[in-house]
Order: sequence, then structure tokens, then C-alpha cells
Amino acid sequence: MGRVRSALVKRITRKLLESYPDVFTGSFEHNKKIVGELIEFKSKKLRNQIAGYITHIVNASLKRRGLVRGESEESLQG
Repeated sequence: MGRVRSALVKRITRKLLESYPDVFTGSFEHNKKIVGELIEFKSKKLRNQIAGYITHIVNASLKRRGLVRGESEESLQG
């Protein structure tokens, strides 16, 4: 079983993914840096929770499309 995410984390994540759909990747470290630049947080924990949820959603999306984590669509096309 996984951890329950708060409504705040989910709401902020949805807004960020709608506003900046091409910025986020399957890498937590990259997403953490981008979230920190886009939103001013006083809490590292909240920033990390949002970045982790974004990473989870992006990786699930890549998996649904049949892409391996870390690969881009261009590299698969040849």
C-alpha cells in the first residue's frame, strides 16, 4: 500500500502539470529543482512531496505510452 497524498499536494501538482506540461521529466531530482524555481516554498517537505507526485504521474504516463523511464520519444523512433 502506498502513502496518502493530501489534497493540497494533488491540487498544486495538477496546476503545475497543466501550466508547464513539457518541463517535467521522470527524474525526481530534476522535478525537485523545477518545482523549487516555479513556486516559493518555506517547506522542503512540501516541495519534495509535490516533486515526487509529479515524478510518479510522469513515469506512469510514460509507462502507459510504452516508453522506458529516461528515454524520449525521439530516441525510440530511431
